[in-house]
Amino acid sequence: MAQQNAPTGAATSTRDSGRPRVVVGVDGSPSSRAALLAALSAAARRGADLDVVSAFPLVAGGVPVAVADLDVVLAGTESRTRAFLVEVMKEADGVDSVATRVVVGAGAPAQVLIDASEGADLLVVGHRGRGTVRSALLGSVALHCITLARCPVEVVHPSRTGRPGRIVVGVDESEVSRAALRAAIEEAARTGAEVEAVAAYSGLDYWSEQDGGLASSVDPIGQIDQEVRGLVDEVLTGVREHGGTVPPVRVVAVEGRPSGVLVTRADGAQLLVVGHRGHGAVRDLLLGSVALHCAMHAPCPVLVVHPRSDTAQVEAGLTQPATAPV
Repeated sequence: MAQQNAPTGAATSTRDSGRPRVVVGVDGSPSSRAALLAALSAAARRGADLDVVSAFPLVAGGVPVAVADLDVVLAGTESRTRAFLVEVMKEADGVDSVATRVVVGAGAPAQVLIDASEGADLLVVGHRGRGTVRSALLGSVALHCITLARCPVEVVHPSRTGRPGRIVVGVDESEVSRAALRAAIEEAARTGAEVEAVAAYSGLDYWSEQDGGLASSVDPIGQIDQEVRGLVDEVLTGVREHGGTVPPVRVVAVEGRPSGVLVTRADGAQLLVVGHRGHGAVRDLLLGSVALHCAMHAPCPVLVVHPRSDTAQVEAGLTQPATAPV
């Protein structure tokens, strides 16, 4: 097996197709099965290749894992991952044309996936959905990836599948909101869905992620709606100028906190798209983070988009990432 652009200690098959690339993290669990199914479909829609990534942790519970022969362990992990891929592909429709590659890394699963996301179009991860924000912050690979991956991240819950026809996206006046809206439009064009652009407000206070929370505003609610429609028109114009397909877009202004509003509006949607600015480490995520809340609680898959693809500029701060399964 050749090793090419793979995480340290990784076993891969060689591929350099020049096509777009989707990455998915797997560990054989129901959560990663749902992620793999979603990633196969996403790769098929994009005409992309798929990297199926698994990791063997070298640290568990803060204690180094004793390994007599790492190459043998990685080979066994690769074999199991390949078998899992073959099994899941039998359940998926319309994915026979997707070229797949198995990548096995030695190290913390979160870091292996973050490394694999370099240059990718999309990273797909499963999320088991723990009972509290605190436990998720302490242990979820998905939330590490949301914060530090070098590309957009789709979070898939095994029990929450989207229904075709509508993509919900959170919007405000920030640059990250523009990035999220563009991603929602692109995905809607691929699937034939409409886009519902949702702006949340509380009384005369309008939420702005640029300000880290609620920003005081003297504008009436009608002005908020007008500003959001202006942002939507601006993004749609850019899509048209670049030859992209423009799906139907509907603007909805809803009173309430953004996190709660977006989760509610996502009921019955095929996908919820949210922007996220990124932080230096998972510990720096605020408990009120809209992206974090949506990734944990939305009733459909959640796509988290950073304002730029160069999130490698974000300081990692992931010296001891969680070793929980993807």
